[in-house]
Amino acid sequence: MLTNFLKHLHTINKHRFLVMRLCFKLGLYWQGLTHDLSKYSLIEFFTSVKYFTGTKSPIDKEKKIKGYSDCWLHHKGRNKHHWQYWTDFQKGQVIYIEMPLKYIKEMLADRIAACMVYQKKDYRANSALNFYLNSQERILIPPETSNKLHYYLSLVAEKPLDEALHIIKNDR
Repeated sequence: MLTNFLKHLHTINKHRFLVMRLCFKLGLYWQGLTHDLSKYSLIEFFTSVKYFTGTKSPIDKEKKIKGYSDCWLHHKGRNKHHWQYWTDFQKGQVIYIEMPLKYIKEMLADRIAACMVYQKKDYRANSALNFYLNSQERILIPPETSNKLHYYLSLVAEKPLDEALHIIKNDR
């Protein structure tokens, strides 16, 4: 348990540092500083320690075992860089709202950093794009948000990271 505690703490600290660095390059200073602070809350932190694997999000393991994730339900409702924050259900219908651009950019930083942290030396410039393309059928993301995220991920896959981030930073 102590080993998982320390390893999970290291993982989220590393993830947050990478997202902060990427957000700063995108001009998102406040978002970089406050990104994923809910991961240090009791429900998210200790649930993630319990399901820690080191190779992917503990949320995936919790969902596999329980069928849902308390941790994820808490996290997605507090972090606007997740498309699920902008999704609701009413009378059997999915209601989704286009994400504001600053949160799409933070989502980009989050996806890049997550791939870097979990893939380690196997990380490639197209890792986040490939992850997105492989999950597109399972996500309920509005078309404009999806198109913008795909465009940003493609830039990151095709250009040097700093050049891609500069282009994205200036995209309005």
